[in-house]
Amino acid sequence: MTPLLISLVLLISRSGCKVIGPDYLTVSCSAGYFPCGNLSMCLPQPLQCNGIKECENGADEGNCDDLSGWPQIMDWYVTQIILQGIEEKNCALKMYPKQCLCQGATVNCEDIGLLTLPKFSSNILVLKLNYNNITTLTDEMFIRYRELDVLMLQFNSISSISRKAFLGLFNLTKLLLSHNRIMVLEPGVFQDLHQLEWLILDNNMISSVTLKSFVGLKSLFFLYMTNNSLDHIPNVCAVLPKLSWLDLEGNYIVSVDKATLQICNSVTVLILRNNEIKHINEDPFSEPMWITDLDLSSNLIEELPRSMFRGLKHLQQMNLSNNPINYFHEDQFDELVSLESLALDGINILNIESRMFKKLKKLSYIYFKKFEYCKYSPHVRSCKPNTDGISSFENLLASAILRIFVWFVACIICFGNLFVICMRSFIKTENRLHTLSIKSLCCADCLMGVYLFLIGAFDVMYRGQYNRNAQQWMESTICQLIGALAMLSTEVSVMLLTYMTMEKYMCIVFPFHHYRPGKRQTLSTLIFIWLAGFIIAAIPLWNKSLFGNYYGKNGVCFPLYSDQLESLGARGYSTGIFLGLNLLAFIIVIFSYTSMFYSIHKTGAQSAERSLFTREVAIAKRFFSIVLTDCLCWIPIFLLKLLSLVRIEIPGTVTSWVVIFILPINSALNPILFTITTAPFQEKVKQCLQNQDFLGPTKSLTSSTQSSNV
Repeated sequence: MTPLLISLVLLISRSGCKVIGPDYLTVSCSAGYFPCGNLSMCLPQPLQCNGIKECENGADEGNCDDLSGWPQIMDWYVTQIILQGIEEKNCALKMYPKQCLCQGATVNCEDIGLLTLPKFSSNILVLKLNYNNITTLTDEMFIRYRELDVLMLQFNSISSISRKAFLGLFNLTKLLLSHNRIMVLEPGVFQDLHQLEWLILDNNMISSVTLKSFVGLKSLFFLYMTNNSLDHIPNVCAVLPKLSWLDLEGNYIVSVDKATLQICNSVTVLILRNNEIKHINEDPFSEPMWITDLDLSSNLIEELPRSMFRGLKHLQQMNLSNNPINYFHEDQFDELVSLESLALDGINILNIESRMFKKLKKLSYIYFKKFEYCKYSPHVRSCKPNTDGISSFENLLASAILRIFVWFVACIICFGNLFVICMRSFIKTENRLHTLSIKSLCCADCLMGVYLFLIGAFDVMYRGQYNRNAQQWMESTICQLIGALAMLSTEVSVMLLTYMTMEKYMCIVFPFHHYRPGKRQTLSTLIFIWLAGFIIAAIPLWNKSLFGNYYGKNGVCFPLYSDQLESLGARGYSTGIFLGLNLLAFIIVIFSYTSMFYSIHKTGAQSAERSLFTREVAIAKRFFSIVLTDCLCWIPIFLLKLLSLVRIEIPGTVTSWVVIFILPINSALNPILFTITTAPFQEKVKQCLQNQDFLGPTKSLTSSTQSSNV
């Protein structure tokens, strides 16, 4: 890439045209679809840049790379093009130090311990003096080398540059002085560099510059002054009429001055990344400017004026990443009619809405901190991150494993629990009230299977076009009801298990009190539990102003973790449920079974008739295995909720595994533990194989059922 070519690229950028690729805006397509260049054919987002040409003209595989990385392109240019030099093998110079390498008119004297400039033939074109120990550039040091085109002095110890050091270098186009100890640029130090196009001064200690320092640089279009000590934007544009690229990254600039930037009306690339800019009190870009690439990332900006970008109608790439901004005006970006790439990663946008990006018709690439923000820009070609571990840009369920197992787990849950309900209805027991509690638990678990079936169904419905419908889906009544259904299932299941544990606790720890709940008490308790579950699930649906979109935080509509976008009421309510009610139930279960086993052991050790406790011990062991499984499944949920409250970033992949695999595992295992592995069920199967009456209770069956009692 020659300087002429780079100039041409910048010129094309100024005209508002794409550098590479076809025009995707010729044909109008609905959100989530993109045109095949100038053909009257629209394709869904997943088919763009997937390596397969679906368009006849191949436009779907063109312009797939974001062109916002001008600094990276420059770095590549410096390291790959300039460092290669001229590829001629034979040296064209008569004089040069023996320690140096000569190819054509290029001399490489890197890292040979030079303290001063040696002598070369006057026809030298490229001189590389990197990684030496040069400390001072003296008067007329390079005056003999009037044909010099590139001078590289990086990684020396230069602290002083004489005002006449570069006299006579009328043909110099590139001067690289990075990684030195330069503190001051003397007035007129570049006065003879009329053809200089690249001036690279990064990683020095320059704290201020004057306009007189840049007098004579009539052709300079690239000024690179990163990682110095500047505390303001130098007003160099007043004496640099062709300056097109101003890079001031890594300084100590605290403000953006409107008057200075208005003078820089020829600049197309302005990079102010990694400074200390805190506030922008006026509109620095209110007047029309030719800037096509603006980088304000990694600063301390908290708020942007509403009309800040009013004069940037040619802007194509903008980077605002990693600033403490949490609020944008809804019309903040309306004036950026040519914007193609917008980077907002590292920013929590608390008031994000689709209106912010609606008028950015040419926007193709957008970068957010969170995947959930992508739903507010369904018209872009590429949104990053493209998944939160649960959903992806294309699908409600991101991975194939999730899409398969959501159906598998749902089938296991529904089949197992319906099977238990049927078997418990056929098998007659003396403890019918306990059977009623088990059936009630199966109904609650079965709702979890229904929830997973619905998630799987909507995943199929939105396959390949999820981001286009993500916002509508998460804010829909269906998503709210599905989330409430999952909450109802989990909370009723937790409360039922706690009630059944406490009932068993009273029977074993206090056996002589003859505590047995009656029919009326059991029915009242079950009704109360279901009513409480309905209330817990429905409360977030009653007051949207307090709870916000409580169930619509992710694609699976389950409020498992908290984030900064969550309202205080919703966060408090969610914490009260998961770390209050459910954690209390967990503690009660652990305490109850610890007491039960201690009581059984103590009583059994004192009694000669241990057979009296055999039945209760068997019951306790079986029920303990059931509840232990439930508790182990809830521990990850407690931890996940706790980590989210202390603002620890939780990968979406973890959440998806918890919701699809861990949370429903109780509902899938309970039928096995409650019925399939019990003696009554096994004995009933034997009776069926022996062609006995399926409904007829036998003495052994009744006895076994009493011993099971679960």
